[in-house]
Amino acid sequence: QVQLVESGGGLVQPGGSLRLSCASAGFTLDNYAIGWFRQAPGKEREAVSCISSIKSSAYYADSVKGRFTISRDNAKNTVYLQMNSLKPENTAVYYCAAELYYDCTGPEVYDYWGQGTQVTVSS
Repeated sequence: QVQLVESGGGLVQPGGSLRLSCASAGFTLDNYAIGWFRQAPGKEREAVSCISSIKSSAYYADSVKGRFTISRDNAKNTVYLQMNSLKPENTAVYYCAAELYYDCTGPEVYDYWGQGTQVTVSS
């Protein structure tokens, strides 16, 4: 069965850190770009970060630049999102998605989506 599985979410205090993982099952991530998205209650889904296929170039939303880092370990079929200096407004369900041969620019049509992991930033 082909799927993406997110993990690593949880409750963290403001200023804290979490590392999210996006693991693939049933396919390898080598030629896939992985995007991270989030959706807070009552808000639209927004793009957070993307790591391109082939070159593994990283892209970030302005709101997370300097605090979040995306990386990939193809040997483990896993992409990570390291989130530091978390803020309450970062509270959301975080999703990862995979698109084949995508450079993270231009129109996106993700092939696979995970079910999401909850991140709550609160004191």
